[in-house]
Amino acid sequence: MSRRAQAVIDTPLGRLRLAAEDGALVAVDFTRAAPVPPRDAVTREAARQIREYFAGRRRQFALPLAPAGTAFQRRVWRALAAIPFGRTLTYGELARRLGTSPRAVGGACRANPLPLVVPCHRVVAVSGPGGYAGHTRGPVAARKRALLRHEGATP
Repeated sequence: MSRRAQAVIDTPLGRLRLAAEDGALVAVDFTRAAPVPPRDAVTREAARQIREYFAGRRRQFALPLAPAGTAFQRRVWRALAAIPFGRTLTYGELARRLGTSPRAVGGACRANPLPLVVPCHRVVAVSGPGGYAGHTRGPVAARKRALLRHEGATP
């Protein structure tokens, strides 16, 4: 029987839902749901680290992660986690490092169940920020631009 926990926290970019299962973070997503305080160790620690990130006191996350995805997606997500705070790579640069196509990298970024914690926002298009969670306009894309500004990164 698996142990599941959820929390909804406020951030400068909107509310985030944190989901944990069996002692690891499995999902982070933006939501309009009402805040729900963290009640387990994983979501409490994730909330603390996310607050530190937005306060400028954290540059990388140190959390137990268990994202569900294909072997290829997990390989891309590990590469995303290695992109330093304040730096960006283009979809093409990351694709060359991984021996795949920019489109495949974009698909894996779009499927990332842990945005912010696994920093897909640090992968940009040659001509600008590109999309975020599959969106190129509106509030979702604005979040990507805000995260890049927060980190002092310019695509």
